[in-house]
Order: sequence, then structure tokens, then C-alpha cells
Amino acid sequence: MMRVAVPDATAIIAAVIATRARPVAISLAPDSLVWKLALVIGGSVVIALSAQLRIDLPFSPVPVTGQTFAVLVVGAALGSRLGLASVVAYLAEGGVGAPVFAGGTSGPAILIGPTGGYLAGFALAAFLVGRFAERGWDRRLATAVPAMLVGEVAIYALGLPWLARFVGGQVIAAGIAPFIVGDLYKLLLAAVALPIAWRIVGPR
Repeated sequence: MMRVAVPDATAIIAAVIATRARPVAISLAPDSLVWKLALVIGGSVVIALSAQLRIDLPFSPVPVTGQTFAVLVVGAALGSRLGLASVVAYLAEGGVGAPVFAGGTSGPAILIGPTGGYLAGFALAAFLVGRFAERGWDRRLATAVPAMLVGEVAIYALGLPWLARFVGGQVIAAGIAPFIVGDLYKLLLAAVALPIAWRIVGPR
């Protein structure tokens, strides 16, 4: 009787992990714990700085900031786990009183306020975009754009239902309409930035 070789599941999983691409920032020093900790802290600082690029809108409790761009870039550059860790660190910093939220605000009230859903969406977006980056989607514009788009959708997916608790039926006018053009622009900038970064770093 002919025997059919059945691939070992452990070997398959190991092969998939082995072929996973390293995000651009990790590729610079992939085995350094200190470097990874520095990246997490640095990522949280980048997000905090981008939050200070703020324009308040008189008809919405959600300001226009540079955070979407920063979150997408941090997620892609650091990968799913470190990108998520950077956002969590940022949220923790703001939650305990560091003035890192939009306009230099801080405190638990921001986390549960109208923009709380968007802040949670940042964490999901960084993780998802990081996962795509770990599969090499950030190396070419054609794949970076859909990866960033998924991250953008994740932010809205968590942000809008939470915002609706505060603005009710005005959620489209207050949570989507003022931001869609700017977010698309930031999405494209992020999608362009990563392939450029890879050209500078070189293949790894």
C-alpha cells in the first residue's frame, strides 16, 4: 500500500514564521531587545507629537490631527506587536496624566470621551497594518495602499459607534464627513513613506 506523506503541522507553522518579513525598523537591529524597547517608546512619542497638530472643528468633538498618519506609519514600521505596544504605551501615558493627547490634554476622561473609540481604533489599526507589513505589503505602493486602508477602516469601525453615543444621529456629519478627504491624504502619504523607507534601508 502506498503511503502518503502528511506534512507536520509544526513544521508548516515554523516555515511560515521563518518566511515572515521583518518590518523596516526591526530590520535595522532585529535581535536587540533594547532597540525594540526604544522603538516602542519612540513610536509613542511620534504619535504624541502628531496629536499636537490639531485643528478644532466647531461642529464636532473630534479634532483634526496628524495621528492617523503617525499610527499607520508606526504600525507598518514596527510590526503588529511593537506597533500595538507603541499605541498602548501612548494611551497609558495619556491616561496617567502625560499631556500627549490632542492639544496637550490628558487623563482617563479622554479615553472614555467622544474620541475614545478612535483612540482604541489606533491600537487595532497599528496591529493590522503591522501584520500586513510582516508579510511585505509595505514594500510596494500597490500593496501598501490597501494595507493602510484596512488600518483606516479599523479606526472608523471603533471610533464611529463610540462617537454615536455622544452625538446620536449626527455621527456622519461629526465623525466622517469632515475627515474623509484628509484621512485619505494621510493614508496615501503613509503608503508612500514605507516603500521609500525600504529603498533607503535596502533589502533585508
